[in-house]
Amino acid sequence: MTNYFPWLTIIVVFPIVAGSLIFFFPHRGNKVIRWYTILICITELLLTTYAFGYHFQLDDPLIQLTEDYKWINFFEFYWRLGIDGISIGPILLTGFITTLATLAARPITKDSRLFHFLMLAMYSGQIGPFSSQDLLLFFIMWELELIPVYLLLSMWGGKKRLYSATKFILYTAGGSIFLLIGVLGIGLYGSNEPTLNFETSANQSYPLVLEILFYIGFFIAFAVKLPIIPLHTWLPDTHGEAHYSTCMLLAGILLKMGAYGLIRINMELLPHAHSIFSPWLIIVGAIQIIYAASTSPGQRNLKKRIAYSSVSHMGFIIIGIGSISDTGLNGAILQIISHGFIGAALFFLAGTSYDRIRLVYLDEMGGMAIGIPKIFTTFSIFSMASLALPGMSGFVAELIVFFGILTSSKYLLMTKIPIIFVMAIGIILTPIYSLSMLRQMFYGYKLFSATNSNFFDSGPRELFVSISILLPVIAIGIYPDFVFSLSIDKVEAVLSNYFCR
Repeated sequence: MTNYFPWLTIIVVFPIVAGSLIFFFPHRGNKVIRWYTILICITELLLTTYAFGYHFQLDDPLIQLTEDYKWINFFEFYWRLGIDGISIGPILLTGFITTLATLAARPITKDSRLFHFLMLAMYSGQIGPFSSQDLLLFFIMWELELIPVYLLLSMWGGKKRLYSATKFILYTAGGSIFLLIGVLGIGLYGSNEPTLNFETSANQSYPLVLEILFYIGFFIAFAVKLPIIPLHTWLPDTHGEAHYSTCMLLAGILLKMGAYGLIRINMELLPHAHSIFSPWLIIVGAIQIIYAASTSPGQRNLKKRIAYSSVSHMGFIIIGIGSISDTGLNGAILQIISHGFIGAALFFLAGTSYDRIRLVYLDEMGGMAIGIPKIFTTFSIFSMASLALPGMSGFVAELIVFFGILTSSKYLLMTKIPIIFVMAIGIILTPIYSLSMLRQMFYGYKLFSATNSNFFDSGPRELFVSISILLPVIAIGIYPDFVFSLSIDKVEAVLSNYFCR
C-alpha cells in the first residue's frame, strides 16, 4: 500500500531544508529569524497533523504512508519511510515540543541564525528515527541529531558547557557504535545482499546465541539514550548546563528515542532474546526508579534534580516494555508521551525562573512565590503532574504500567509482589523530592528580603508555553484513549509474536 504523495519525506526533510535558508537572512535580523523559525515549526506541525488525520487509518496495525525509493544502487540502500500506531505519538510530540521550544528560546541573541538552524536540524533528526523503516536509515537519522545537540550545548550552555558537551558526545557516540554493529549484523546475516528492511527483518529468525548478541548490542545503544542505569551519568550534566530550550528537546524527545528503539528493534525484531531478557529489564527498571528517586534530593542544582526525576520516570517505561503484556506496553507508550510533556515543562519553568534570579543552586533560593506568583503556580502544577497526581497524565501512565505487571502472564505472583512493592516505594519517594524542591525554591523569606525582590512575573509568551503543555497533560489524564486509540492495535500485533511461537 504505497502512498503516491510523499507525505513523510516532506515531513522529515522540510525543517532542515527550510532552516538552511536562515543563513541568507541579514545577520542582525534577530526578530525576523525568530519568527521565521516559529513559522516553519507551526507549518510542519500542521502538515503532520493533516497528513496523519486524513491519511492514517487507526484500526490498521500495518505500516502506513509507506515510501520506498532506491537511494544508492550499488549498496541496495533504500529511503524507506512509514509509520504505525507506535510511532505516530512520538512524531506529534516532537512537533509540539519543538514548536514550543523555539518559542521559549526567545532570549537568545548570540549567533541567532546558527541557533535557530540547529533547532530545525534537530527537528528533522528527531522525526527521522520515528518514521524510518530501514535499519541503516534509522542509524543515519539517529546520528544526524547528535551534532546539533553537541553544538547547542557547547555554544549556548552554562559554565561547564564544554565538559558536558564532550561527555554527551562520548557517551552517545559510544552507544552508536553498538547500534551500527547490530544494524550491519542483522542486515548482512544469512544472505549475500544486505536486507535492511524492518518488515523482512521482523520475519527473519536467528540462532539464539546470535540473537542474544544482537539484542545486547542494540540494548547498550538504547540504554545510553534512554538512559538506563549505569549509563545515565551524561544526562544530569547535560541538563545542568544546557539552555532550557535545548533541555526541553532533550527531556521531551531525545530520551524517548531510546524507548522507541527498544520497542521497535529489540521487541519486534528480536522476540526470543527479549523474552529471555525481560525479567532483567524489569529488575533494572525497578532499581532505576528507586536509585534515581533517592539520588534526586541530594542534588543542589535545580536542573540536575529535575534530570534525576526524569531518569526515575524512565524506569516505568523499562518495566512496561519488560512486562510483555498489552497493558504494560500501552502504559509504557503512554508514559513516553506523558513524560515528554511534563519533563519539557519542568525544564522550561526552571529556565524561566533562572532568567529572573540568576541562581542555579536550590539552597540559595527561597521565598520566590511572593515575587513571581504565576511561575510559582505553574511550577507547582507541573510538579504535581510529575509526582503522578490523579487527573494528570503521569498518574494514568504509571497506573497502567502497574496493571501491566499485575496482569502479565509471563511472571509468577511471587516475582510480581516484590517488583510492585519497589515501584510503590518509588512512587512514595517522588513527592519527597518534588515537594522539597518547591519548598526550597518558593517558600521562606530568603530572596524576598534580598535586594533583588523587584523581579517581574512571567509574561504572555511564557504563560502561553506553560498552558499549551498543561492542556494535553490534563487531557490525557482525564481521557487517555487519545493515546491508546493510536497504539492499541499495533501493540497487539507486536505481542502476538510472543504468544504464537
